[in-house]
Amino acid sequence: MNAPHPSRVAPAERPPDTPPAGPGTAHASPQAARRAPRLAVLWSFARPHTRTLVLGLLLALVGSAVGLATPMVTKWVLDALGGSQPLGRPVAGLLVLLVIGSAVWFRQWTLLGALGERVVLDARSSMVRRFLSSTVPAVTRRPAGELVTRVTSDTVLLREAATGALVGLINGAVMLVGTLALMAVLDLVLLGTTVAAVVAIGVIFAVLMPGIAAAQQRAQEHIGRLGGVLEGALRAVRTVKVSRAEERTAERILAEARASAEHGVRAVRREALAWTVAGSGIQLAIIAILGLGAWRVAEGELAVSALIAFLLYAFGLMQPIGELSQNVTALQAGLAAAERIRETDDMQTEPEAAATGTGAAPAEAAERPAAPRRTGPDGAHPVLELREVTAAYGPDAAPAVRGVTLAVPRRGHTAIVGPSGAGKTTLFSLVLRFLEPTGGRLLLDGRPYRDHSPGEVRERLAYVEQDAPLVPGTVRDNLLLSRPDATEEELRRVLREVRLDEKVDALAEGLDTPLSATAVSGGERQRIALARALLRTPEVLLLDEATAQLDGLTEAAVQSCVRARAERGAVVTIAHRLSTVLDADTIVVMEAGRVRARGTHEELLERDGLYRELVEALRIADRAAPDLPGTTGAPAEPAAR
Repeated sequence: MNAPHPSRVAPAERPPDTPPAGPGTAHASPQAARRAPRLAVLWSFARPHTRTLVLGLLLALVGSAVGLATPMVTKWVLDALGGSQPLGRPVAGLLVLLVIGSAVWFRQWTLLGALGERVVLDARSSMVRRFLSSTVPAVTRRPAGELVTRVTSDTVLLREAATGALVGLINGAVMLVGTLALMAVLDLVLLGTTVAAVVAIGVIFAVLMPGIAAAQQRAQEHIGRLGGVLEGALRAVRTVKVSRAEERTAERILAEARASAEHGVRAVRREALAWTVAGSGIQLAIIAILGLGAWRVAEGELAVSALIAFLLYAFGLMQPIGELSQNVTALQAGLAAAERIRETDDMQTEPEAAATGTGAAPAEAAERPAAPRRTGPDGAHPVLELREVTAAYGPDAAPAVRGVTLAVPRRGHTAIVGPSGAGKTTLFSLVLRFLEPTGGRLLLDGRPYRDHSPGEVRERLAYVEQDAPLVPGTVRDNLLLSRPDATEEELRRVLREVRLDEKVDALAEGLDTPLSATAVSGGERQRIALARALLRTPEVLLLDEATAQLDGLTEAAVQSCVRARAERGAVVTIAHRLSTVLDADTIVVMEAGRVRARGTHEELLERDGLYRELVEALRIADRAAPDLPGTTGAPAEPAAR
């Protein structure tokens, strides 16, 4: 009976506000993982389940022993038949072997199948948690579709390699040796013919298997790329259609599919060649055994029952050979998958809070004097402060911001404006700890960022992205994402504030309507994201132009709730519309990664040329200074995004 086959980028110098690496943040690089034995990488996934693997192996060995005993019991039946002896005991022995073998293989199959699913679940759980706990640059530098492929496709290959293949290889080897040993008991001359055939088949597999493994690995790599390209194309499907680029985009995606298929076919051809040669070799060996055995029977040197038992072993020889070859193939594919999965361990995770509350070594803390607390007009120090902050998106990249100093008061509205590439979004990334500074310091409520974990910082902030993406789920799921304990009345309140209450009430299932089942416009998406942020009542509300896709009436309502929020706490916006700027208490003008000027709308119109150019470029009437040279008096309209 056949056995079943169930990069971290390290900066040259640690930024002052970056905590030292601790447990959960330092991981071997992909290069280190590749230097490690590939089998050791695979074994790391199977090691937690060693006891189950050993039990599965023992069951496989018992099942193989039953299979090896069957030809010998068959010989017993034939000997009893030739000697006119009772057949009851040998036939009963065959029935017992059948029952035991069936029960053992059933148990082994279910045991290893369940183990394979647990290995897959563990690997998927580890990767999903790793992706979501990694830094934003670590996640975004890889195509999302490729990461999805590692969770879905690679883990399936891992399942076969980490469970069935490991057990199958050992069991196949034991069964092959056991078969040859019992053949030796029956006849040494016929054994020589069999061994010659096995050696020839082994040489063929040794030559072909590396090519099969390489082809399978390349096929899987192209599948990962296909996932990445397809995910990006589906996300931009409207642009693809408007550009009439459906066929060109499809060809680009299918190029990866064709490359994967090409390598897959190459692997299949090599496998087919190996199996054809192996099968033919065994058949030739059986023909030789039959001819040589018949001659030895005629010479009286071998009993007919022994020849039949030997032939049964010869016919069954394909089982351990097939098991070995199949599991070697599965192992090779699994090794490549295990390496791709393990590479995700290199993704840099966000640091934990400093255990001592200092976040720096004693010597460093001694050298750095305590920061003086700057106070605002009301006598309170700023809730958020950047001091001479410099940051870049990589060790070799040019700084995205340079020497930025900015204080956000505990209450009020601060607007950040500037041309594209000025560093506005980078400032938000620094404040939210998506990016760590390479110089300078950030302080939250007067304490350095290094004293807080990213989670502690974000607990006191709320953020509305420019594109306002929604998470999968219902309207309620999206609103409760950042504050799961909010009441029904609180949900209704924030929906009223952003003028979405009537829209939600009109949905078939109200708050529990899946967003995938209803069309959500860009403006509605922005308002849901803003409602989610307002629900948290944060100390600092960060808005990357939260009104860009709203009509005039809705924008006025949203601006009103933002103004109300600014009276109770801090609001910081990246402004692309003058309506946002006019409401700000302080406007910060950025250019080329630096703060160029700051002040009120009227002050900046008088003394900063770039600010006047921004206003003029937007063709927005200046209500505060109607005689400003160069303005057109055109009606307000959204900025180009």
